[in-house]
Amino acid sequence: MRLRNKYIFLLAALLLVSCGTKKKAVTQPESASELSQPAWHTCLIRNAKATVSMNGDRLSASVTMQTVHDSMLVISVTPLLGIEIARFEATPFEITGINKFDGTYATTTFAELNRNLTPTLNWDILQQTCTAELPTGPDKARLVYQLGDKTFELTIDYTPRQLDVPVRVSHQNLSRYKKIDITKWL
Repeated sequence: MRLRNKYIFLLAALLLVSCGTKKKAVTQPESASELSQPAWHTCLIRNAKATVSMNGDRLSASVTMQTVHDSMLVISVTPLLGIEIARFEATPFEITGINKFDGTYATTTFAELNRNLTPTLNWDILQQTCTAELPTGPDKARLVYQLGDKTFELTIDYTPRQLDVPVRVSHQNLSRYKKIDITKWL
């Protein structure tokens, strides 16, 4: 009887160990696409310093960048006392710029924007910029673009990013703003 109980105990132990092994194997990525998935779902960078230089003029402001991976991002520009004067919302398909100072907004697609922009801008570059994941590293970014005959440089000094925290990336209510053509901003 005792020998039988030992065999039952040993069998139960082996089953438990093998169940644990199966459970671990299930949690491992099964394909190359799963291996490339990011380690975050949302990203928040507060009070990064952004500087835009164009034709000798420089403008610096504090920016907050909120991103939901492959879905939407919001860039809030607050140069004085934390008051938002501009906001940029982007999805993988379009970009909306809101100038709260003069009550206007413009919407464009990446294709429309890239007609006059060199090098081109796409969702991946924009998302990498807003999450401090550019190849230049998580501390500083420098992007130079040619828009028609104007050259502008964007430099961002990043603050530490927060991953998988609640972010507010809902679309701004545009009913109180006047829609303008994007070429008036450019």
